[in-house]
Amino acid sequence: MLQLSTQDIKLGQAQSNKLDAIRAIAADLTTKGLVQEGYVEGMLNREGQNSTFLGNGIAIPHGTTDTRDLVQQTGVAVHHFPQGVDWGDGNTVYVAIGIAAKSDEHLGILKQLTKVLSADGVEESLKDAKDAQQIIAILNGEVQFEADFDPSLVQIKFPATDFVQLSAVAGGLLKNKGAAAADFVADLVTKEPTHLGKGLWLVSSNKSVSRTGLSFVSTSQACQHNGQEVNAVVAIAACNAAHQPLLTNLSNIVFKQEQDSLTSADSAQTVIALLNGEAAPAAAGDEAADDNTRVFTIKNPHGLHARPGACLVAEAKKFEASIKVINLDGDGKQVNAKSLMKVIALGVKQGHKLQFTADGADASQALDAIGAAIAAGLGEN
Repeated sequence: MLQLSTQDIKLGQAQSNKLDAIRAIAADLTTKGLVQEGYVEGMLNREGQNSTFLGNGIAIPHGTTDTRDLVQQTGVAVHHFPQGVDWGDGNTVYVAIGIAAKSDEHLGILKQLTKVLSADGVEESLKDAKDAQQIIAILNGEVQFEADFDPSLVQIKFPATDFVQLSAVAGGLLKNKGAAAADFVADLVTKEPTHLGKGLWLVSSNKSVSRTGLSFVSTSQACQHNGQEVNAVVAIAACNAAHQPLLTNLSNIVFKQEQDSLTSADSAQTVIALLNGEAAPAAAGDEAADDNTRVFTIKNPHGLHARPGACLVAEAKKFEASIKVINLDGDGKQVNAKSLMKVIALGVKQGHKLQFTADGADASQALDAIGAAIAAGLGEN
């Protein structure tokens, strides 16, 4: 897979439009000896077929299949545009990764960028980046924008007999995820937890933490700590402020006295949705949960890769309504259905069920259109 390096990056670039930006990037690829003269036409033609804008200020312009014979060596040219370049459809690009590829190496870069570019805050950080190393760190996922929190960090109804055991399980989930080392678990079980009410507890540690993450474990049997009931624990491994949005949502749940929604949750997806400040996902099934919520099954053989994903996003963008989507067979996180990178980051495979929720005057029409597009194969017959 292509690897990005600081030598590939040109800082402080400025272009008035995306076509001039692509020409400049193609010239850079040619100067480096990666492509022959004429490759630029393939890049411009590729852009004409479908925008290479990915989301969060990123584009990956590359050539068409019929210009691969002009590629002398696989490589990239990365241009940083602090002032941004209009990439069409209201999208602004701050970093464009021009790719010279003999095969489908651009798919490897797309996969590498997927989770990084689905996070909030990436676009602003790329815009404000001051050096090549900072850009590489962002693109390589070394800068954490969101706390680690997915189904592997949720354990429902664990048969714990006391709080220490529950805390150890929660810490172990974070250790297994790679967020912290064994010392973190040892420190966590010695911490005095905070009771959030109705049997929900919070415990945290910053010892031997390499990535900020959050785990959740509920009990299958009644136990107590300091004479108070224990139903579930939220554990936090913290080395930065990435967990603050999750803590804010947790505080809102406690303020509303809705702790039971967490402690009685019967699935990891429900817990994740609640702590992300979203509505709990509906039961899977191709039927409307209400007028503004629908669930559809993806039938594309390779799931939602770039092409069908772009078709889905393009359909959603036709409507004014705010449209959110959850992969009911994924991590339960709700994302903006009008963001290509966020949709691709859902990791949708054939047979996965997507729950769409729309809000706005044309919400119902939007969901009807999305359902029709999915049924038609999202551009893949």
